[in-house]
Amino acid sequence: MTATTEHIVPMSGPVPRLLADELAKRVYFVSEDILGFRVLADDVNVTGVALTVLGERLPDGLADKLDFVLRNDVLSQLVREPKVVWSREATREYPTDTFERLVADGVATQVGEGQVALGEPLLSLMDDLDRVVRRIVVDEFGGREYRYPTMIPLAALQRCDYLTSFPQYTMFTTRLRSDVDNYREFLDRMRTDDGPVGDRILPHCGTVDYCLPPTMCYHTFNQLAGSELAGSRVVTARGKSFRHEARYHRGLARLWDFTIREIVFLGTRDEVLDARTRFMARALDLADALGVSGRCEVANDPFFANVDSGVRATSQRLLELKYELQLDLAPGDAVSVASFNFHEQFFGDVFELRLPGGATPFSGCVGFGLERFAFAIVCQHGTAPDRWPAAVRELLAQEGTS
Repeated sequence: MTATTEHIVPMSGPVPRLLADELAKRVYFVSEDILGFRVLADDVNVTGVALTVLGERLPDGLADKLDFVLRNDVLSQLVREPKVVWSREATREYPTDTFERLVADGVATQVGEGQVALGEPLLSLMDDLDRVVRRIVVDEFGGREYRYPTMIPLAALQRCDYLTSFPQYTMFTTRLRSDVDNYREFLDRMRTDDGPVGDRILPHCGTVDYCLPPTMCYHTFNQLAGSELAGSRVVTARGKSFRHEARYHRGLARLWDFTIREIVFLGTRDEVLDARTRFMARALDLADALGVSGRCEVANDPFFANVDSGVRATSQRLLELKYELQLDLAPGDAVSVASFNFHEQFFGDVFELRLPGGATPFSGCVGFGLERFAFAIVCQHGTAPDRWPAAVRELLAQEGTS
């Protein structure tokens, strides 16, 4: 077995420490050769990145790839402390081995890269959390619920520039070409060729017309494409979403295959911004009721490798287009369990939506990652529901019986 080695790649110029997290979000996407990394920093600047790779040598060109991402996606961003709108400090130190204990108890099983099979009590916890969010959507915001197919047309993501904004996340689907000769050749190759399975499959595949959805809102915009809305609208859906998170997956955070409850707001600018503000307030009330620690702050999406990635990230922060609710998992470790987004008229334009009178609607969305949300609860309150605070048990019991 080939040993791994760690190599220090120094920064080619000053990199403010405030950008360390933005760099850390992208390192694994630089190359599949990177097996592990540490961002090195002093009180002011990031000084280097320690990369763990297979073998004794740093692969040719790897330092240059890292430097490209640093300059293109990170250094072009505004250096600014994030604006925090809610925070709650932990009252005790959370354990660091919660996921391992879930595995030992048979509650969680790693079944593939970025994929985890789940059992009780996490299944009920996810459903209870989803029910309380859905109740807010339906009862307080008049939302209409849909259930979407798993796959989404690739053209829908291409239409809204997802492929050029987040190429690192996209997961495609394909199939064998419908031709008897192709099937016969494929079967013969599968029987006789002992090479990598993927190498044997892809030459016989057809076009890539569909992909796995990175979140639910793209289904909603694709569903409504080209239509005139009767007025403001709220749409919600729960479904499986897929993002290639490289080696960032850990525990129930950054899964490649996860469940999301999403809410889409459509209407005038004031209607959408008001809905987002009110829903975020309700979500923070829920966090308080659940007794969880964390913070809600202005954030940005991890745009990647495009010519304007840094500019777009900076614009999101300056215009406060995105907020994230991050809950603590362990000391120094947190994960975003919800995001609250304002899209301006972007999706209304590209999907050719109209309001009465012909105006283009504004849109916004809220998304909750249910595995992450449930994981944060058990990280903070423990893996045994009967030992959770009484108020939390009561809240979730009410949801489970409604």
